[in-house]
Amino acid sequence: MRVKINVVGIVQGVGFRPFIYRIAVENGLKGYVRNRGDAGVEIVLEGEESQIKQFFEDLREKKPPLAQIHDVITKKLEGENQYKKFTIFRSSEEAELSGSVIPPDIAICSDCLRELCDPNDPRYEYFFITCTNCGPRFTIIEKLPYDRENTTMRDFPMCGFCQKEYTDPLNRRFHAQTVACPKCGPKVYLTTSRGKLIKHKDPIREAGKLVSEGFIVAIKGYGGFHVVTSIVRDKPLLRLREVKHRSQKPFAIMARNIEAIKTFAEVSESEETLLTSYARPIVLLNKNSEYYLSDLVAPGLHNVGVMLPYTGLHYMLFDNADDAAFVMTSANPPNQPIIKDNDEALERLSDTVDYFLFHNRQIAHRCDDSVIHMHNSHQVFIRRSRGYAPAPIMLKAKAKNCVVALGGEQNNTACVLIGNKAFVSQHIGDVENLETKVFLENAAKHLVQLTNSKVDAVACDLHPKFTTTKLAQELAEENGWQLFQFQHHYAHVAALMAEHNVKEIVGVCCDGYGYGVDGEAWGGEIILGAQSYSDFKRIAHLEKQPLVGGDLATRYPLRMATGILYRKADVANWLLKNKQHLPYGEKEAQIILKQFENHSNMIETTSCGRILDAVAAILGVCYERTYEGEPAMKLESTAMKGKDVLKLKPIVKGNILNTSEMLLEIFENTQKFSKENLAYSAHVYLARGLATLAIEAASENKIKTIGFTGGVAFNEITVLTMRKIVESMGLRFLTHEAIPPGDGGLSFGQAVACGFSQF
Repeated sequence: MRVKINVVGIVQGVGFRPFIYRIAVENGLKGYVRNRGDAGVEIVLEGEESQIKQFFEDLREKKPPLAQIHDVITKKLEGENQYKKFTIFRSSEEAELSGSVIPPDIAICSDCLRELCDPNDPRYEYFFITCTNCGPRFTIIEKLPYDRENTTMRDFPMCGFCQKEYTDPLNRRFHAQTVACPKCGPKVYLTTSRGKLIKHKDPIREAGKLVSEGFIVAIKGYGGFHVVTSIVRDKPLLRLREVKHRSQKPFAIMARNIEAIKTFAEVSESEETLLTSYARPIVLLNKNSEYYLSDLVAPGLHNVGVMLPYTGLHYMLFDNADDAAFVMTSANPPNQPIIKDNDEALERLSDTVDYFLFHNRQIAHRCDDSVIHMHNSHQVFIRRSRGYAPAPIMLKAKAKNCVVALGGEQNNTACVLIGNKAFVSQHIGDVENLETKVFLENAAKHLVQLTNSKVDAVACDLHPKFTTTKLAQELAEENGWQLFQFQHHYAHVAALMAEHNVKEIVGVCCDGYGYGVDGEAWGGEIILGAQSYSDFKRIAHLEKQPLVGGDLATRYPLRMATGILYRKADVANWLLKNKQHLPYGEKEAQIILKQFENHSNMIETTSCGRILDAVAAILGVCYERTYEGEPAMKLESTAMKGKDVLKLKPIVKGNILNTSEMLLEIFENTQKFSKENLAYSAHVYLARGLATLAIEAASENKIKTIGFTGGVAFNEITVLTMRKIVESMGLRFLTHEAIPPGDGGLSFGQAVACGFSQF
C-alpha cells in the first residue's frame, strides 16, 4: 500500500520530521518526510495497510508536545513501491496549501537546562543551548520552509559534534535547526555604553553582577533588547525613568525562580502554572504584605508584572548575584518598537545604559514579552506576543474570505484569517509614527507569507484618520484587495463572539475611545451582536459627558471631572485648589471655567475610561495620564482595599446609564469616606449599571449570553462584579481568554467580521 500525506498545522520547528521518521521506522514503513514551502509537512508511506493504520494512530497519540495538527490530507498512490528505507528528504519549496505556520519562541526545556548546569556536558554554560523542544522559532525565520539556511542561524555552520547530533535519529537534536555549541554557535560579549569591548571570560555573569551593583545593562534576547537594572535601588530606576520619559509606567521584572517571587508577591496555583509554562509570559501578581521592591518599579499599583527566565542566558545572569529579581523592561524609545539590532541599540541606548550584553545572532523579527492577568480562574491577556504568536486561534466555522486585518491605533496587532484559523501577530504597539507603521506593515506581510495566504480583503477601523486606516487603503490599492472598515466597538464584540463561537450576544464594550458610526466618541456601549456581523446595533450606552479641551481631557483627568460636575457642584473652587496639577496652573483652570461660562461647543463622549479617569482625579489618585490606562489602573489598585459604602442604585433613563450623579456622590463624600471605599463604590456602580442595561437588553431580545469586552474588561473588580450579577440571573457571561479584551484583540475582531461577511 502507498499513501501520500500532507499535514497542516504547527509542524515545522517542533521536532515533527524526526517524530515522523521514528514512528515510520518503528512501524516498518518506507518512504520519506520533508518540510514544504507552505509550512506544512509532506509524507509518503509504503507498507502494509495494518502498518500504515498503526502509523496514523501514533501520529494522533504520540505527536511532539509543541506540534499542532490542524488537518491531515491523505491520498492513495498507484504503482509499485519505490523506496528501500524511510528517509528525511531535503525540504521542498512547493507551497500549495494555506494555514500552517512556524511555532512561537519556546522557553528553554528542562533537558537543556540540566545540560547547561552539567560541567561534564559539552554545552555546559552555553547561553544559546536549544533543542527540537525549545528555543527561538518565530523570531529567527526569514522565509519558508523552516530550514537552517532560511533562518538567522545560517551564519553559524555546525561543527562536527553538532552535525553528528543533528543527523542522529536517537538524539533529541535530530534535525533541530537551532542546534549550536560554544565552538560553532552564536557568541556573547560585554561592552561599555559606547560599544567598547570589555574582555571577560564570563560576560553574562559579569553583566548580572553589574546589574546587582546598580548599573543599567541593555541585554539582547530572543526577540529584542531588554533594559535591565536592580529592583531595590532607586538611583538607577530614577535615571531609567528620566531617560525613557516614563515617569509612572510600571516596569516588568524577571525573578530567578518561583521561590524568589513568593518573597514579594502572591502566587496562586494557576499563576504558577502560567509562570512556568513554555510560553513564560509576564504575569501580573498582587504584591504581598512583605513586598520590598522599590516603589519605582510599579508606582501606585497593587500588582507587579513578573516573569521567569526563558533562555540559558537569563538563568546565568543570576548566578553571581544575590538578587531575587531584576527589572527587565523592553528596550524601546517612547512610542517606538522594541530594538532588535546591535547597531540600533548602540545608537539609541548608549545614553540610557552603562553596559551592553550583546550576542552576534541576528533577530529576524522583533517580539515583545506577553503579559497575562488572572481574574480568579479566568486568564486575561493584556498582551499576546512572545510564546503565543503566531500560533492560531482556532474557530469553529470556516471564513468565506481570506483577510488581513490591521487593528486600531493603540496596543496594536495584525491578524490573518484563513478558513477556521486566525493568526494574530506579535504585539506591535501604538501606531503613531513611521517606525511603528513600518513594523505593522512588515509584520502583516510576514504573516501572510508564513501562512501562504491568498488574501481577498484588508480590514481596518472605521476612523478615517487612523494611520492603520490609511495603511489599509494603501494595501488595498496596491494588491487589488477589497477594503473593509468596521466600527471599533463592534469589532471588539465580534472578537468575543468568534472566540466563544456564539451566534448572538449582548455585548458590553467599555474602553477609552472608539469612533462611532455616528462620528461621535464612543466608549461605554451595549451592543446587540449577531453572527452575520452586519446586523450589529448599539442599543444603550453611558451618559454623554464633555471632553473639555478634547484630547487634553484624556491626559488631564481634572478636565474630565470638571466637565461632568460643572453645573452640579462648587467645582470652580475645587479646580482652582488643584490648579498645580494642570500644566499651566491657575491660568489654565480659568480658561477651562470660561469655556463653560460661554457655553463653548465641546466634544462629548460616552467613554467608560474617561469616567474612571474623572473619579481618579476627584479622589486625588491620579492627575495626569502618562501611559495608557494609568488613572483607571491606579483607581483599581486603590479600590482593591475598599468596600461599597455608597451602595448606589443604577440610574437608568431609557437606554442611558447616568454617570453624573455617581460622580457627584463621590465628590460630595470625599471627606466622609476613605478614597479606597469611594473608589470601590464607583466600580460597583458602573458594573451594576452596565449589567442592568445588558440584562434588560438580553430579556427583550431573548438572548441568553452577555459578554464584556474592551479595555475596561482588564479591570478585575468590574469584571467579577458583572459576572456575579449576570450569572445570578441564569445568563451566560463571557470574557476574553484567547486574545486581549483591549485593542490588542481588535484586529482579530475585524478579521472575523470581514471574513464571515458577504462583500
